[in-house]
Amino acid sequence: MTGSRLLGTGSALPERVLSNDELAAKIDTSDEWIVERTGIRQRHIAGEGETTASLATAAARAALEDAGLTPADIGLIIVATATPDNTFPATATKVQNALGCNGGVAFDVAAVCSGFLYAIATADSLLRTGMAKRALVIGAETFSRILDWEDRTTCVLFGDGAGAVVLEAPEAGAPTSSVAPGILATRLHADGAQHDLLYVDGGPSTTQTVGHLRMKGREVFRHAVVNLASVLNEVIEDAGISAAEIDWVVPHQANARILDATARKLGIPAEKVVVTVDQHANTSAASVPLALDVARRDGRIKPGDLVMLEAMGGGFTWGASLLRI
Repeated sequence: MTGSRLLGTGSALPERVLSNDELAAKIDTSDEWIVERTGIRQRHIAGEGETTASLATAAARAALEDAGLTPADIGLIIVATATPDNTFPATATKVQNALGCNGGVAFDVAAVCSGFLYAIATADSLLRTGMAKRALVIGAETFSRILDWEDRTTCVLFGDGAGAVVLEAPEAGAPTSSVAPGILATRLHADGAQHDLLYVDGGPSTTQTVGHLRMKGREVFRHAVVNLASVLNEVIEDAGISAAEIDWVVPHQANARILDATARKLGIPAEKVVVTVDQHANTSAASVPLALDVARRDGRIKPGDLVMLEAMGGGFTWGASLLRI
């Protein structure tokens, strides 16, 4: 049976925009250096009063409006984030309360940059069981608050933001079809042996601090290209399609070079890849839904299109999901 259908998308960004030139005035870097190595030209940074929950709520409202629904229509909320407002309760419960649809299911998923893929797979599974009729799946981050702003190798890479989608459960008994709207195939993976390549050096149970992001960029790049190409091929095989049939790839916006290398490895033309990393930088779990919303609203992604979502993040975690819009 074809999986849950996409009904709407939404996104939210902090008001403050931080350019490469502004960063270069504070640390030893330059606009040319950042653009050449990452493709990033600017990023949005959360200001006073802006939190992961507030950005997630704004993105959720935009997605509901796009879907023509109200909060009362939602029975499940999943927020993918590595930067929650509090250690507990879940940021999803704060979003639920802000929307005014208390009483349903609400929880967070922590898989860093792959979080939205993990969340959308979880939501699809729960919707298929009848746990809810419709779900809000949100990726939201305020990564600026876990960055070491003196580490030029990492602080130039990340930004803040949120993206959201509304999913609806598939109709009972509906036949499986690659031309019907819905999620067609999803694959997820993790490899905890790679912990030290991308992690935060703090936590309640270890240091009783929030900590800062630490990354070995070259090793992460190498694993990303190999793992993403592999999982994309798995999903393509599961769905029974060819790479040439994919209309759009919406990747995690980590680095322009990773996006290019992964597309080349799969033989997918660059013009089929949605790229927003230049404007938003790496927004971790928010990057895939944010880019999906941008491409839907500017008219690139249309009803009937076959769209591949993919991401890899700390853990390592990685995954991909194919859906018909």
